[in-house]
Amino acid sequence: MADSDRRHEGSIRREPNLPPVISIVGKSGTGKTTLLEKLLPEFDRWGLRVGVLKHHSHQSSFDVPGKDTFRLAAAGADIVVGVGPFQVAVFRREDRSGSLDAVIADTFDGMDLVLTEGHKRGPYPKIEVHRAARSEELLCEEAELMALVTDHPREDLSAPQFGLDDAPGICGLVVEHLGTLK
Repeated sequence: MADSDRRHEGSIRREPNLPPVISIVGKSGTGKTTLLEKLLPEFDRWGLRVGVLKHHSHQSSFDVPGKDTFRLAAAGADIVVGVGPFQVAVFRREDRSGSLDAVIADTFDGMDLVLTEGHKRGPYPKIEVHRAARSEELLCEEAELMALVTDHPREDLSAPQFGLDDAPGICGLVVEHLGTLK
């Protein structure tokens, strides 16, 4: 399906075989990760299972050079799984960066919601984090925005707007939209 056919106009759509996805976007240093850290406990209070997909645009590995998992992948393993008492980490060798839907379908099965950090040009509705000190301009077109999280409300925008610390309000908006998908 072409991106132009998937125009979402700020609302969440459930694609076949995918959980609902929302992208948290903004310029570097605006607080995307900080917002996610505030949102995740709120979604947990609602009883939602939420996965996070972090955009990594650098050519470096996620794994740490010198660690056993890194060494095994470098030796040629197509998949390396690290298992510990509190987490499982999976490192796969693949070039699917162009197929975000495939990565989400394979990795986030069973989640009620997937939040991506980044993917500002992706097809999913966006919650943009904006700080006036970083820029007056928004990254997103208004039709792409589900909401704006900002320290400087904008009168020229009809999308819902929230303060930087209003995780309960943002979560409520998302949960309301998720309810319309069932």
